[in-house]
Amino acid sequence: MAGHELRHVTPERFAEVRHVRATDPTAIARAHAARSKRPLLGENGRLFILAADHPARGALGVGDEPMAMADRYLLLDRLALALSRPGVDGVLATPDIIDDLALLGALDDKVVVGSMNRGGLRGASFEMDDRYTGYDIPGIVRDGLDFAKCLLRINLDDAGTSRTLEATARAVTAAAEAGVPIMLEPFMSLRRDGAIVNDLSAEAVITSVAIAAGLGTCSAYTWMKLPVVDDMERVMSATTLPTLLLGGERADDPEATYASWQRSLDLPGVRGLVVGRALVYPPDGDVERAVDTAAALVHAR
Repeated sequence: MAGHELRHVTPERFAEVRHVRATDPTAIARAHAARSKRPLLGENGRLFILAADHPARGALGVGDEPMAMADRYLLLDRLALALSRPGVDGVLATPDIIDDLALLGALDDKVVVGSMNRGGLRGASFEMDDRYTGYDIPGIVRDGLDFAKCLLRINLDDAGTSRTLEATARAVTAAAEAGVPIMLEPFMSLRRDGAIVNDLSAEAVITSVAIAAGLGTCSAYTWMKLPVVDDMERVMSATTLPTLLLGGERADDPEATYASWQRSLDLPGVRGLVVGRALVYPPDGDVERAVDTAAALVHAR
């Protein structure tokens, strides 16, 4: 089975998920329909979301471990454990992971975010043509999910960006028509030594926000998902849209990362955090401590 010790979900539960997937695929729809739901924002108006949509884009590495997220049992076990902790409001993932978590009963009273465009595979020649290969808005409505998410990397030297911009504009319009909140994760990007890298200067982030905020025929349901960079005050003054902070890659110094999140969480317009590998695969392996620390930063504001 799994290559690592499971701490939250038993092997028997995983065997049950495998059996149900093979013999009763309609159980997934029933699990979504039976999920107990909550308001998008709680009483304090804050959100702390775990991100787990990286594998579908071929991004399996964490730190210096290139295949850290390849073990699906371990990933689901850690996500279910993290979701059981107080202050963790929800999860962002692709349909395969969301459906597994629904079958495991891990999504009750959680905000569930469907990841839409995963076609810009890491390292591919077509990486900037980030096709919508995951959820679409009808699928999110069908499963009763609470939020949609789009990655929007903008490379002025790559024609694939224009197709991604157009597809994202359509997604924003469809989300507004369906009344589904949609978070956009914009970057100004470039290809360096064959790899796509994001410009994390304040000027570049501000430019990406200006472009992303103008997409679609209606901005009423649009949120931003932005990296924590130097001069976040200027970044947050560039938009009135509600914003969640992107956790980013796992750092060798988690305390410094927590401190940077804490400073930015106090800024006007910031509603919380969306963090993935930094917390689900912390350097010391202590998922509970990592997510509890981040939850306290979000909800103690």
